[in-house]
Amino acid sequence: MADNVIRVLLVDDHQVVRRGLRTFLEVQGDIEVVGEAGDGAEGVARAQELRPDVILMDVKMPGTDGIAALQLLRDAGNQARVLIVTSFTEQRTVVPALRAGAAGYVYKDVDPVALADAIRSVHAGHVLLQPEVAGALLAEDHPGGGTGRANTLTDREREVLALIADGRSNREIARALVLSEKTVKTHVSNILMKLDLADRTQAALWAVRNGVGNA
Repeated sequence: MADNVIRVLLVDDHQVVRRGLRTFLEVQGDIEVVGEAGDGAEGVARAQELRPDVILMDVKMPGTDGIAALQLLRDAGNQARVLIVTSFTEQRTVVPALRAGAAGYVYKDVDPVALADAIRSVHAGHVLLQPEVAGALLAEDHPGGGTGRANTLTDREREVLALIADGRSNREIARALVLSEKTVKTHVSNILMKLDLADRTQAALWAVRNGVGNA
C-alpha cells in the first residue's frame, strides 16, 4: 500500500503557506507530506535526504530561489518531479522555472482538489503547462532546435516523442506502443540526447514546434 502513496516535499519561505498545504494534503489518502523547507537550498538538501516523489516549490524565496534550486536538483540527479506553486503569474517568472526543469506550475489560490490532481498528474509523468506559458515557450527559439534534428530520430523514437507531446507518461506510452517501460525510458533518453534537450518538458515543446505529434 505504501508504494501507492505519493511522497511530497513542501518548499516555501512562508510557514503559513506550508501549514495550509500540509493541512489539506494530509487528508488525501494517496499523498503524504514527508518534509518541509523554508528556502531553495534547504529544499535541495531535504530532497536529497528524503527522496520525495513530488516537490511543491515556490519561485521567489530569499537566498536560493526556486529556479536555482531546480538547477541544483538537476545537477544532483534528483528524480523528484517539481511542481511550482507560486503567486507570480508573469511569464518572465514562470518560463525560466519551466526551462530549469519544473514539471508544471499552479497558482497559490488553486482549488485544493485541483492541486491534489496536479500532484497526481506530474507524479504520473505529465507536464502541466497553461496555454499562455506554453505559447511563450514556443515563441522562444531553442538553441540547436529545428526540424533537421527530427531526421536523426528513428520511427519508433518519433512515435514516442509524439506521445510525450500528447502528455503521456512512460507507462502510458509503453501500453500504447506495446513496449516495456524500461524500453520507453531508453527511447526517451535517446530522444533527449539526439535533440540536445534537457527534459520531457522541452521535448514536448520541441515536438509541438516542429510538427511531431498529433495535429
